[in-house]
Amino acid sequence: MNEALKEARKAYSQDEVPVGCVLVKDDKIIARGHNSVEKLQDPTAHAEILCIGAAAEFVQNWRLVNTTLYCTLEPCLMCAGAIQLARISRVVWGAPDLRLGACGSWINVFAQKHPFHTVECSKIYCEESERLMKQFFIEKRKQKNEK
Repeated sequence: MNEALKEARKAYSQDEVPVGCVLVKDDKIIARGHNSVEKLQDPTAHAEILCIGAAAEFVQNWRLVNTTLYCTLEPCLMCAGAIQLARISRVVWGAPDLRLGACGSWINVFAQKHPFHTVECSKIYCEESERLMKQFFIEKRKQKNEK
């Protein structure tokens, strides 16, 4: 999770929502990602989507079996779909997303019976993930109110 937090800090420093993730296979990080929605002007440029794409390119296979995705924020519905399609085995996330979380905070996509793939999803409390998110949105509100 520490490596995912490094990615989240990169996003924060680039004025992006501070979400980061890493994909691990055989105890090695094979890809990293952080939110780049504003930079790319792409609503799908979430940390998880970018990380999954980088991993598929790295291993030259879109099937990312026997991998674990560590995310600083609970994946949204779009990212959960990509995780499922990429055959990622496990997701570990640090902070809940009460509005859009698809691993149990709002909806649990992975609890649904899937015809060919099951994703294990687990939350580990990560105080820094929550702190980064809160601080980012406090700053955004302050900037908005100063205008």
